[in-house]
Amino acid sequence: MGDHAMSDNEVEAFLRAMPPHTAKVATTRADGRPHVAPVWFDMDDDGSLVFTTGEASVKGRALRRDPRVALSVDDERPPFTFVVMEGRATVIRDPTELLRWTAKIGGRYMGEARAEEYGRRNATPEELLVRVRPERIVAARDIAA
Repeated sequence: MGDHAMSDNEVEAFLRAMPPHTAKVATTRADGRPHVAPVWFDMDDDGSLVFTTGEASVKGRALRRDPRVALSVDDERPPFTFVVMEGRATVIRDPTELLRWTAKIGGRYMGEARAEEYGRRNATPEELLVRVRPERIVAARDIAA
């Protein structure tokens, strides 16, 4: 096996890839048990990942209690590539920002023609906007090559 490490540019290209991958978000429940759930996400220009979650969801409750989070994004097709990111989540309760990001994320996963529809559908008062700034990234490309 050769060197499979990814440069910062390769990581960014992979996270912005179309069609998009989902991120699997790992949080910790109040009793210490782990929790993992897939989310749609987008990457901001500052390198942070942005996603939404329901305020009452396991993720929403966990992130408000403990902002430490890990995300895994992978391509399950050979030769396999993945990015695992650890960071701290910031929960944002700005309705204008929530609508902007739900439309961006909806358009990314469902197509630009449906961006506004998904933006409106997901920008509810019960929805939280979450921004994760990476503190540690482990990434490898073509690991089976």
